Amino acid sequence: MKTRFAAAVILAVAFGSRAFAQDVDSRIYQIASMLSGTYEGSTPGNHLTLTLTSVALEPARPYDLFLTVNGKFENDNIYQQGVIRLETQGKDVYFTYIPHFSPQVTALSADAGVFTERELSAACSFVMNPRGDGFYGDTLGTTSCALAMRGAVGKWEVEIEPGTIRVRNTDSGETLRFRKAGK
Repeated sequence: MKTRFAAAVILAVAFGSRAFAQDVDSRIYQIASMLSGTYEGSTPGNHLTLTLTSVALEPARPYDLFLTVNGKFENDNIYQQGVIRLETQGKDVYFTYIPHFSPQVTALSADAGVFTERELSAACSFVMNPRGDGFYGDTLGTTSCALAMRGAVGKWEVEIEPGTIRVRNTDSGETLRFRKAGK
């Protein structure tokens, strides 16, 4: 009797943890799918284009995305690029943006997954959680992403929904909206 009960508990835990892992993997896939593509700025003064493409850096990380931001924001010309890494941490999806400070690095570069110590220390990370039809997360503090993304001083919220990305400074209310280009 005890043996059958122990076996039932082990099977329940094994299948429950597999379903749990599949749920988190499903969320990572959903986030990566929503992000993939080209987005155009849709708020006043925002003439930026975000291009997010899948990049195979390591077999263990099938949902890495290469991000390129270019265009003009108000009076500033912008060009930034880096890697978005989506990973599981327990029941959460951890979103990390690692910048590439060298403009020669692209999604097709052999060294797209190689980062300098400075780039790794500038990385910006936060947890993404389901919200509405998409996902939501916010940066950890006022300077946590300032090196990774020029001008990102303050605490920022990131909201991803099908076809849109919204980034908002929680203190100033400054909001950048992006709409998916094309279909």
